[in-house]
Amino acid sequence: MSASFPIFLVSTPGLEAPLCAEALEKGFAGAAVVDGGVAFTGTWADVWRANLVMRGATRILARIGEFRAMHLAQLDKRSRKIVWSDFLNKNVPVRVEASCKRSRIYHAGAAAQRVATAIKEEFGAPITEDADLRIMVRIEDDLVTLSIDTTGESLHKRGFKEAVNKAPMRETMAAMFLRQCGYDGTQTVLDPMCGSGTFVIEAAEIALGLPPGRERNFSFELLPSFDTRAWQTLRSGVVTTTTELIFHGSDKDPGAIRMAGENATRAGVSEHTSFEQRSIEDLEPPPGAPGLVILNPPYGTRIGDKAPLVTLHRTLGTVLKTRFKGWRVGIITADKNLAGATGLKFEPALPPVLHGGIRVGLYRAKL
Repeated sequence: MSASFPIFLVSTPGLEAPLCAEALEKGFAGAAVVDGGVAFTGTWADVWRANLVMRGATRILARIGEFRAMHLAQLDKRSRKIVWSDFLNKNVPVRVEASCKRSRIYHAGAAAQRVATAIKEEFGAPITEDADLRIMVRIEDDLVTLSIDTTGESLHKRGFKEAVNKAPMRETMAAMFLRQCGYDGTQTVLDPMCGSGTFVIEAAEIALGLPPGRERNFSFELLPSFDTRAWQTLRSGVVTTTTELIFHGSDKDPGAIRMAGENATRAGVSEHTSFEQRSIEDLEPPPGAPGLVILNPPYGTRIGDKAPLVTLHRTLGTVLKTRFKGWRVGIITADKNLAGATGLKFEPALPPVLHGGIRVGLYRAKL
């Protein structure tokens, strides 16, 4: 079971490049950007480690089979040739989901049903709609790729954040935006509209070397390839670091500050984070060397929202330019006019990123 196979890291659309850089940095040799994410070849131990340490991936898929199928009967026949006992436990229920793109098999529901029937009849694993373990069938240009979702709940669910405010930034996205701003754990970070504290907590975890998957369960624990002792060794063998830095969040909403503090405590980084109620006008740089100001301000989607938001961004720009000399800035917004209202000189644009169905951009500047 130690043979290598293709492993696929699912990316937030638009963040494939920083995800690939992270994978290479974490020692996943040969990682390369492909459509929808990052691919490399590895073993089950690599799957476990990727789930444990990767900050930017949404989920991690183990590719277990690939073949061509022009119609459902062919899909059925070739699915039965997969040695399912190599990958699944007979007593663990599975569910099958399919997607079809530019293929002669175009009915995803029928495709999923054929593969599910093949698993049930050839191997005997129970098929249930609410199973924790998921087999994914992707049919593109008549090429069928079968994968096991080794993650379960999306990797942005680190297992700490109970409290969120509206339109929260996902941890996976926050980690990649921090990376794109050049953050490497050696500078302080300030989020002046911190909401539930995602950027601040993520920055503190990176600085302390805390693996994002340290406190949660994964679907790979349900597979016959899983080795409990090896997994415990892997988890306990992660080398953490110390830092003198404090990571700062502020927000005008007292409820957000309370939430952020609770989330930081649950994540085990409260000693390295500071949250206070403060408006943008009153923003001051914390003591110490310049670092990174990063924020995801509101970008109202209705036309009538814009005037107060333009004023807010203008104020933000003025405060940053007058008080934060030497700092770097990262602003995430769906509206380039709002970014422009800050009056900051931005670096060349990065690819847009899908956040909650809206295309957003990361606007970076050096003050």
